[in-house]
Amino acid sequence: MKPALKRTLMIGLLALLLAGLIAGCNRGRRDETPEPVSAEGDLPANALQIAAERGLTPDDINAALKTFMPSGQWDEYLMFASGGHSGNMMVIGIPSMRILKHIAVFTPEAWQGYGFGARDIEEMLDAGNVNGVKIRMGDTHHPALSETEGDYDGQYVFINDKASARVAVIDLRDFETKQIVKDPNIISNHGSTFVTPNTEYVVQGAQYATPLGWEYAPIEEYEEKYRGLITLWKFNRETGRIVPEESFSIEAPPYWQDLCDAGKLVSDGWAFCNSFNTEMATGGIEDGNPPIEAGASQRDMDYLHIFNWQRAEAAVKAGKAEMINGMAVLRMPVAVEEGVLYLAPEPKSPHGADVTPDGKYIVVSGKLDPHVTIYAFDKIEQAIAGGNWELDPFGVPVLNYDAVKHAQIELGLGPLHSIFDDQGFGYTSLFLDSAVAKWKVGDEDPESWQMVEKLPVQYNIGHLTAAEGDTVSPDGKYVVVLNKWSVDRFAPVGPLLPQNIQLVDISDGNFKVIYDMAMGIGEPHNAQIIKTDKINAWTAYPEVGWDPIKQEKSEYATLPGEERIERNGNTVEIFMTSVRSHFTPERVRVKKGDHVIWHITNIETAHDATHGFQLGGHNISLSLEPGETVTFELDVSNDGTYAYYCTEFCSALHLEMMGYLLVEP
Repeated sequence: MKPALKRTLMIGLLALLLAGLIAGCNRGRRDETPEPVSAEGDLPANALQIAAERGLTPDDINAALKTFMPSGQWDEYLMFASGGHSGNMMVIGIPSMRILKHIAVFTPEAWQGYGFGARDIEEMLDAGNVNGVKIRMGDTHHPALSETEGDYDGQYVFINDKASARVAVIDLRDFETKQIVKDPNIISNHGSTFVTPNTEYVVQGAQYATPLGWEYAPIEEYEEKYRGLITLWKFNRETGRIVPEESFSIEAPPYWQDLCDAGKLVSDGWAFCNSFNTEMATGGIEDGNPPIEAGASQRDMDYLHIFNWQRAEAAVKAGKAEMINGMAVLRMPVAVEEGVLYLAPEPKSPHGADVTPDGKYIVVSGKLDPHVTIYAFDKIEQAIAGGNWELDPFGVPVLNYDAVKHAQIELGLGPLHSIFDDQGFGYTSLFLDSAVAKWKVGDEDPESWQMVEKLPVQYNIGHLTAAEGDTVSPDGKYVVVLNKWSVDRFAPVGPLLPQNIQLVDISDGNFKVIYDMAMGIGEPHNAQIIKTDKINAWTAYPEVGWDPIKQEKSEYATLPGEERIERNGNTVEIFMTSVRSHFTPERVRVKKGDHVIWHITNIETAHDATHGFQLGGHNISLSLEPGETVTFELDVSNDGTYAYYCTEFCSALHLEMMGYLLVEP
């Protein structure tokens, strides 16, 4: 075809595509319903020229129009993505793929005043310290939205810290972290966090086996003294807090427990965690031993952990648990005797255990096996009831593989994780193939489980997620793939590259990547996607003087006219208000050596009327959302003159919103 003719045809196709898609987008606008755009002349005069000059294809324009979100129009979905090594969490709009919120969790974050002076936040972070060691980093992996009857309810989101076996609670009324708990018996976790269908518990699986309580034991005594653990953190929805006193753990063999998923509907009451390194390899290449990666990949099978958390709960309440470091632990012999813990062989090095929306099947992917293996829950029940098992070296029943396996589907190289849509399809990430496999979720006939097609992604995909895809009622529409490498996708920014998140359109039979998103804030390890309209976030706190950690009015709330400075010996207490465009008081006089307790109340109630507070030379940074009261403390060790000021550009006189801390010698 001649270039001129090809160009003419391309422009014609682009014109028709733009006309149809823009008309569809306009019909979807909330604020108005303009007349549809026609191909004859309503398009901007230079639209086709721009498309041609940039070399855009019809697929490019189709993708752009599907993801463009006009100002003032909200995304249909919100995706909660872990921030990986940033220790925090991101909220991303879908389909726009805009970062809407950076939630500070385990790591200090100055803009939000998180971990830079606010007393309640410092106390919350200190709850995650390890044996007196101050921990201010994190490695977030698996967000879990709270559920009611197996469906996201938009109230809370939980996330784990792999590095120090911690779990955090975030309240979605204000998208802020409210609690951090530290498991007292394991040092790191990976298979966390996952909720039961009514958020009764948050499930956490240990990763690397250690002696319980992370005490010392020679590595040569691995089999005797090292153990795995599955912890169920009790969640009180009324208080919005995990209750450690009502939580418990199930002791497991020193296989490395990994990802978990709670049963739902017919399998409610059970949960499933895969594992690897059933070889119990401990490495030691420096001593001439095989490396862990080789030692942990010798057997053809690892073990799926199958446990009944309702029976475990009953056993704990009956006093059959042992208290270890303040946590109730069901030891393995008791867990076996009470019918709590079972194992089933699974393909080697598995990295995903995902329950289908109907709760009937568990899908397991083995990194070193090209298949996904489907286990039928009714077959698991039959094998347990019929005693169809053998015992592992620790006395835990291992169910007969052929008795519980239902089907296998060959997908490709390096299968990891599976997610589901509303049309009866599953989607599995293929790490080595850099692709997503789409397959048919079958039924009682093993032959009905079939591979459908494969979509290349860039590059080395880890997790993937779908709109409401972890629930009993997935939405379809979108899959998001979270790739480990980006290589050539974006402008070079030095040797440390961003990860690449890609949005995949799966609506109406589509299966196409429609957006590449660089994520330059840690690794987006995993994510969950919820309908935006399920979340009812505040635009200002319910009362002026609100304490966001306690979610109630603060005892230090200060209203206009109540501002004051009180001295009691060497302790100075300040009650301050902030409002556009001044702090009251504007001069604070103290003496060197004083202990200062400083309360600030943002008395604004207007939407988005946030103020900040930074005190030079003292490592203090606060964020004061409308109606919020924050307290910080400091010991004044140096005399001098220090300015404090508002960090949020809140008004035309923002720069004048400041004051002086005058420290007398």
